Amino acid sequence: MKKIIVFALLAMFAFAGTAHAETLKLLTWKGYAPQKVIDAFEKETGIKVEVTFSNNEEMIAKLRATRGAGFDLAQPSQDRISSVQEKFKLYQPLDYSKIDAALFIPSMLDAVKKNTLVGGKSHAVPFCWGTSGLIVNNDKASEATSFKALIDPKYKGRVSYRLKRPTLIAMGFALGYDPFSLYGDVEAYTAMLDKIAETMIEAKPIVKNYWANGDSLLESMRSEEVFVAMAWDAGGWKLHGDNKAIDFRAPSEGALGWIDTFTIPSKAKNVEAAYKWINFIMKPENAGYFSSQEKYATASKGALEFTDKAVADNFARSFPQATIDNIKWYPPVPAKLESIEGKILDKIKAAN
Repeated sequence: MKKIIVFALLAMFAFAGTAHAETLKLLTWKGYAPQKVIDAFEKETGIKVEVTFSNNEEMIAKLRATRGAGFDLAQPSQDRISSVQEKFKLYQPLDYSKIDAALFIPSMLDAVKKNTLVGGKSHAVPFCWGTSGLIVNNDKASEATSFKALIDPKYKGRVSYRLKRPTLIAMGFALGYDPFSLYGDVEAYTAMLDKIAETMIEAKPIVKNYWANGDSLLESMRSEEVFVAMAWDAGGWKLHGDNKAIDFRAPSEGALGWIDTFTIPSKAKNVEAAYKWINFIMKPENAGYFSSQEKYATASKGALEFTDKAVADNFARSFPQATIDNIKWYPPVPAKLESIEGKILDKIKAAN
């Protein structure tokens, strides 16, 4: 009888341990969940973090395939939420009473709330921000100050960029359009894309490659295979750390600004853990550590006090106030435009 009781107690304890074991399934970009921060979070909360690395297109595809299931927290860019939510209902409105608003830069928190408003409810909070512009080898291409450098024959065979929608937007600005102002006019936007496609197809001989992997792009810049690339500011700063001739440059048209967010998928199982992670990583010391590692600014108020001086120097060098004032921030993307852009990108890729 005693053996039966002991066995029953052991089974009960084992079940209790299993029942209280928690997991946070995080769908995010590479580098957005530093192991040091994960370890500290797991130690403090007892919640295990499982990370799946992705990008905007893959996040949407994964969540569409499961109708919002499989992950507790995702980190899409703020301009890729409202249109997706309207069409597919992949996310749930956030309970902002569970967000420690004091941790956030108020203007950025308010902006993301506004830009992710669907059905009268907001769906995200900001995490980090940055820009895409030009990475330039100043010893080889000192005159590359505009997105037009990407189609300039003087840099033939020394240019690289992604064949993605940001390049279409950049080329639109380079050709004298304001792509964001055309979001509400499908006909005008399509006409702009047709002109962009014509220009980029004609300039294909100038392009060394369409980069898809950030590490391979950085290596091609280090080896001087590429002189001018369209990429993120952090990539340029990484290269500048090794070679002072290479640096990020905001183009004359204005760098393209993005904000990546936190949003909770509609069928998340561990919603409470998601809120705990948001509040944990947005603490200034944790957000500052992230910025020091990945070279992105965050929406965490006070994080710069915990950021390495070299990183702060990057921002000072690349973003004087006039340059910040000229950033073209991505607004929410109307869903119907993405399919049009996809066809244009396919056309450019297939062209000889």
